[in-house]
Amino acid sequence: MNLEESERDALINYRVERSKSTIVEADNAIRNKDYFSAVNRIYYSIFYMLSAPALKNEFSTSKHS
Repeated sequence: MNLEESERDALINYRVERSKSTIVEADNAIRNKDYFSAVNRIYYSIFYMLSAPALKNEFSTSKHS
């Protein structure tokens, strides 16, 4: 993915913020005893957070491989 530095920084910030909001969703699911959804939200929160430094270091990732 060839991004300008400002575009990459914006995408990194988006993914970090998405990770944080997804953790809130996981917390809400746990409070509602919806553990399947909580695990899903935790998984994606980790995915979003780890994709941020991958982008920063121009490391290419793909889902489920």
